[in-house]
Amino acid sequence: MTRVDFYILPDHYPQSPLTYASRLIDKVYRMGHGIYVHLENAQDAQYLDEQLWQLSPESFIPHEIVSDTTTDVAVLLGHDGEPAHHGNVMINLSGNVPNFFSRFERVAEIVPGNKEMRTKSRENFRFYKERGYPLHTHNIQIPR
Repeated sequence: MTRVDFYILPDHYPQSPLTYASRLIDKVYRMGHGIYVHLENAQDAQYLDEQLWQLSPESFIPHEIVSDTTTDVAVLLGHDGEPAHHGNVMINLSGNVPNFFSRFERVAEIVPGNKEMRTKSRENFRFYKERGYPLHTHNIQIPR
């Protein structure tokens, strides 16, 4: 059964959840996992693509945005439907639970620091909980 982890960003987190996602992607990739990142739209996919290229040179992560010619890279970024290729971890930044989430061993939901934006995350938490998925929460500590 898919394990679901919620990464709760602090209220004072000044950056986009996409910025935190690049750090999480780096960590999960270094652990040897393949990753599919499900985003809300093409603009977010492009932004995250740029974030991943800007990590330090020793932190290169082979990745690409899902397209008709997608290769079998370690990290796929997508927003429009179910990926043909995927790893065993999905990072969900779309705001909604995609209907294919259970294909993955683990799902990571990043909860925005902005209290007003947390409504969708609460709905997602209820969705998984009502269906009996194992849930774990991680309160992310970012120094002020």
